[in-house]
Amino acid sequence: MDIVRVFGSNLRKYRGELGLSQEAFAEKCGLHRTYISAIECYHRSISLENIQRIADALGIEAYQLFLRGDEHEK
Repeated sequence: MDIVRVFGSNLRKYRGELGLSQEAFAEKCGLHRTYISAIECYHRSISLENIQRIADALGIEAYQLFLRGDEHEK
């Protein structure tokens, strides 16, 4: 499992479900738009602090960002 790819894909999915642009989402969680873009494009690793900020802004538990697609249904 490529954890960077799973995290980036889940971030994109959850952000899309909220109907937020990268810019609007970045502002909501206090990060820069290019940072969010780099995560979603699998170019950045991310700190635990920022994982929590992103999860809080999405309104989900942090662990959900690490679940592969087939694990979301469990």
